[in-house]
Amino acid sequence: MSERGGDPERGDRRGPFGFSRNVFILGAVSFFNDLSSEMVYPLFPTFLVEFLGAGAWFLGLVEGLADSVASLLNLFSGWLSDRLRRRKGLVAGGYAVSALARGSLALVTAPWQALMGWFLNRVGKGIRTSPRDALIADSCLASERGRAFGYHRSMDHTGALFGAALASVLMAALSMGYRGIFAVAFLPIALGIILLLALVKEREPAVCAGVEAEKAKLSLSLKPFDRRFKLLLLAVFVFTLGNSSDAFLLLRARQAGGFEVAMLPALWGVLHVVKAAVSIRGGMLSDRLGRKKVILLGWTIYAFAYVGFAFLGSPGLIWVLFVFYGTYYMTEAVQKALVADLVPAELRGQAFGVYNFAVSVTVLPASLLMGLLWSTVGSRYAFLTGAGLALAAMLIMATAVGEAPKAG
Repeated sequence: MSERGGDPERGDRRGPFGFSRNVFILGAVSFFNDLSSEMVYPLFPTFLVEFLGAGAWFLGLVEGLADSVASLLNLFSGWLSDRLRRRKGLVAGGYAVSALARGSLALVTAPWQALMGWFLNRVGKGIRTSPRDALIADSCLASERGRAFGYHRSMDHTGALFGAALASVLMAALSMGYRGIFAVAFLPIALGIILLLALVKEREPAVCAGVEAEKAKLSLSLKPFDRRFKLLLLAVFVFTLGNSSDAFLLLRARQAGGFEVAMLPALWGVLHVVKAAVSIRGGMLSDRLGRKKVILLGWTIYAFAYVGFAFLGSPGLIWVLFVFYGTYYMTEAVQKALVADLVPAELRGQAFGVYNFAVSVTVLPASLLMGLLWSTVGSRYAFLTGAGLALAAMLIMATAVGEAPKAG
């Protein structure tokens, strides 16, 4: 795949840790955004149900509608960033919508108002995610894509850890209520947007020989992409179908391991620490060994961890399994780096839109499948099914997905 357009670092100053300034600042923006988000997200269900008096069904409606719209917007925003050959404005706009939406939760007085606020928060995520991923790929060399996406995911998880901790401290030490927390949560994301607008430089996607981005159409059609990318989507779809919400891991720890409720947040925090630690290392490993090998390694870890959760018995084993399971998250960044490897530069926005859509649209049926199996045949078989789907995805990845072009 031949690219015209020169070095993506041309005119782009290097930032700390050897990243381009764009990559470094986008990671910092993600840190502040997730810090803000995790101050709000754990509190939103009880705020909606207990404080505003909505029913549990209303919470399901909020989550379902918001996730569905975000999935569709991923497609549109990625394609639009390719069409306009500009990504920064969409990224900044998406963050701004989420910032205003979260801040508005401090003012709502009725469940429908909270619905609108949370809906707009997810709309912002749908607008920014695909153009942001494409902008990261545009702003780094092929030989460092894994490290760049790994750094970004690491900053995501670190921000989430700090956000949840900050919300707990503000509530416990300062007796701050829901509205106060939501108001404070506006500040870090506002700082992130300022950094983005001031320091991130627009990068025009390089032109790839033989591909005319102007003819790209907004659709679910995969015609512009080659077979390797399509098979990658299939493998990721199968894997994600067995990858239910991590909340089921906490439920398993509570029911099978006899964990005290007070210890569950600590267990959750340990998982976030592991996620942050392995993201950048997994990306760097993929730059050296290849994306496919690292993804297969991560999915193997996932399968073994789910088998472990199926048969776990003691609290000590649960701690070990959570740490072991967390290392699978090295694959998040590597999968995005592989997407960038397999598609023409000027179609990256659309490719990330399709990829993010394929992942997010599978999350709900994956959790429904886990819940259905848990309720009907038991948690052991539910986890074993997840492990089986991971093995099926590994088979597709190993035998059908061709190796990506060597980085560099």
